[in-house]
Amino acid sequence: MNPSSYQAATENEKVTKAAGVVGSATLLSRIFGLIRDIVLAWFFGAGLISDAFFVAFRIPNLLRRLFAEGSLSIAFIPVFTEYLANQGRAEAFKMARSAIRLLAVLLAIIAVVGILIAPLIIRVIAPGFSDSPEQFLLTVTLTRIMFPYILLISLVALSMGILNVLGHFAAPALAPVLLNMAIICSVFIISPHMADPVTGLAIGVLIGGFLQLALQIPFLIKKGFYFWQKARLYHPGLEKIGILMLPAVFGAAVYQINILVDTFLASLLAKGSISYLYYADRIVQFPLGIFAIATATAVLPSLSRQAAAKDLPAFRNTFAYAIKLVFFIIIPSMVGLIVLRQPIVALLFKRGAFDAETTRLTAYALLYYATGLWAFSAVRIVVNAFYALQDTKTPVRMAIISVIAKIVFSVILMQWLAHGGLALSTSLASMLNFGLLIRALRKKLGVLGLKGIAASICKTAICSLVMGAMVWAVARFIIPSEGATLTGLFFGLMGSIFSGIVLYGFFAFFLKSPELEKILAFLFHRQAAVSRDT
Repeated sequence: MNPSSYQAATENEKVTKAAGVVGSATLLSRIFGLIRDIVLAWFFGAGLISDAFFVAFRIPNLLRRLFAEGSLSIAFIPVFTEYLANQGRAEAFKMARSAIRLLAVLLAIIAVVGILIAPLIIRVIAPGFSDSPEQFLLTVTLTRIMFPYILLISLVALSMGILNVLGHFAAPALAPVLLNMAIICSVFIISPHMADPVTGLAIGVLIGGFLQLALQIPFLIKKGFYFWQKARLYHPGLEKIGILMLPAVFGAAVYQINILVDTFLASLLAKGSISYLYYADRIVQFPLGIFAIATATAVLPSLSRQAAAKDLPAFRNTFAYAIKLVFFIIIPSMVGLIVLRQPIVALLFKRGAFDAETTRLTAYALLYYATGLWAFSAVRIVVNAFYALQDTKTPVRMAIISVIAKIVFSVILMQWLAHGGLALSTSLASMLNFGLLIRALRKKLGVLGLKGIAASICKTAICSLVMGAMVWAVARFIIPSEGATLTGLFFGLMGSIFSGIVLYGFFAFFLKSPELEKILAFLFHRQAAVSRDT
């Protein structure tokens, strides 16, 4: 094996290992997230109160993904990696400390402004709430309580970038577990003592923000990064981060902007439409976070190192590997969600105020969101490839086109499909965004190995479709009909999912999918390492 091939293989192993760590931690986070949503659905159902909380929570959450996990991390990691490679750890740490100080000042100002203009924000993103003074005032109150969360979570995101580049992925990926635990506990501990119980959820969000930041500090100290060491408020590297970040605020968050459009338009539809979309999106986020976002998080430091070294062949190899790995897992997940959407929603949420009709309408939204799961996932990888190359302009241009398309699709489709049309328009816009990005990346880098990627996708699609047909047949016999107990539904659904995993693995093995071999090699190697350690 020549040095270039060996280096590419080693980098792919790093990506697989990091994706496994992030994916495992994200799985735990998603489990607690689902428990959180089950608790919220149980206590608040889908209606005026839940819509108010989800709209209020969506504002700091959107800012988090726009300015924190989105543009901030993507802009910071390539520059921090470049400083580490070319100027050493001491200078890279100085730049990072300056970034933390400047970010804290700017976001404190944003939080104060956000609290002051909360009524205006609600009128803009949820105009339908103006017809209900009670719902409008409640949403404003919740927004004001949660707005400082953007400061806390942005500092968490910056800490995440530092740790990921230094090779530590677990603590940042585990941070959302603490947020979900804080919200769950707030329902039982804080909410009962509040005049408006939903206010306790907003307080729980703030507590979760503090806990997430506190988790990162010991690991940063272990890596030799100390917050309290001297640093200027300004560092030359921050200018480069700012140049990358400004367009990235829009370009890296097109999916979140699409969700915001959904909130705006859903507020004009029947009551509960926002909640249907929220719960359906939460289910889609489960595989998206565990597999796609985990791989995107893992691959960005590797791509940044290769871009800094100007090793484009290795860059192309790592990119193709990440895309094939994501599709290998996401496409069968998409098929499974479509086939089993109704029992999945029923198992997770159908209890208390979340009745059979709410279950049906949420599953309806899930069908259309799940259709675009492959595009949501692939866009994450392609956008990170551009940012590793420190190109922020191209994703912005493509994002503008896809957002315009999203709005057009939404206005047209909501007339016939109601909230399902809003979900479908999000999927269609992401598909368009992916196509445009791939075309642009190919122009930028030349050969991307698209034939190899296409061959891998074809094998994955064939395995997934056959698996989906068989799971549908199995589910008809083992998943109980309406009125089944929670236990019966659980075992029926778990049996269907397990059969799907076994069938997909069998077909992938039969077609000799290299991605299956890579995953099995990683799992067995990891198990062997654990056995040696014990």
